[in-house]
Amino acid sequence: MTYDPDALIRLAHVGMHPDRLRKLVSKAGTPTRVLRKIEQGELAVPAIAREAAGVPADERRERLDRAGIEFLVRGEPGFPRRLGDLEDAPLFLFQKGGPSRGKAVAIVGTRTCTTYGRRLAERYGEAVSRAGWWVASGLAKGIDGAAHRGSLRGPTPGIAVLGSGVDVWYPRAHRDLGISLLEAGGAVWSEAPPGARPLGWRFPPRNRLISGIAHAVVVVEAGVKGGALVTARMALEQGREIFATPGDVGRPSSVGCNLLIRDGAVPVLDADDLVEGLELAMGPSPGATPSQASAALGNPAVPVAEFLATLGDDPASGMAELGRLMAQGAATIDADGMVVTVRSRTPGDPIL
Repeated sequence: MTYDPDALIRLAHVGMHPDRLRKLVSKAGTPTRVLRKIEQGELAVPAIAREAAGVPADERRERLDRAGIEFLVRGEPGFPRRLGDLEDAPLFLFQKGGPSRGKAVAIVGTRTCTTYGRRLAERYGEAVSRAGWWVASGLAKGIDGAAHRGSLRGPTPGIAVLGSGVDVWYPRAHRDLGISLLEAGGAVWSEAPPGARPLGWRFPPRNRLISGIAHAVVVVEAGVKGGALVTARMALEQGREIFATPGDVGRPSSVGCNLLIRDGAVPVLDADDLVEGLELAMGPSPGATPSQASAALGNPAVPVAEFLATLGDDPASGMAELGRLMAQGAATIDADGMVVTVRSRTPGDPIL
């Protein structure tokens, strides 16, 4: 359902918890009725929130335009479709930067990461960006920030989803990182109105947006509690594929990932392994380049051994590549043990 954008932009600046706001709008029927209840004192909100609700919609838009902030309404052009499809979809988003296109991969983890985890997150972020997917994360300390920094080394922009207003960098030390994301063509999102502080209750709703926009979620390091596991749990509820990096059994920052793997998450060992796993889950990467398998797939049917020979001297690597091609629907093995191309390839169309 699409609601009156004038009423929504006024209601958005009240700064309510997203869950409460959705319930109020659902019960009242329209945002306009919720605004009326606020104005008449029928809803308990702080005086500053009541004052914010009274600012006219045109004035709100002028302020947002001056700050370079867009107001996106669910159901209207520009609103991310994957978020709009969620059961607990946001009614609106504040956005800085350009619109996201293509598929996104969320890379998340603990703020108190190890040096190993930070470096791994940077490599993951760069690999995902070079593969042509957007990196989505929360711009937080630790793994999130490392994933964003890594993504800036690749050509594909990223998305930072904040637990504060899009004009409030948190942590402050990541202000330059956030600006770099915007300058690279990325986007910054939040349900909180401009100027909103990063209060603790804003982060769980933020996490559902990170997993919601993603086609897959990668957890690099995580303890038994914290936002990364909240994001992973929400991702499971949303039907997203979960990847996790295994770690030492006794290391606190690895316990969460090890538990996720025990419960069915896909273990990922390095950046190349991650991209391979993501391709199996999401399809060929947009930024991929043709492999040695390209020439072999030009033949309509060849014995498996002959096909593997075209891929190099390492039988294990050849079998892994053949498995990827089969998973992607590019090849199959018939009853006679012949590798058969099952889709044609036009010049310039990458296979992997």
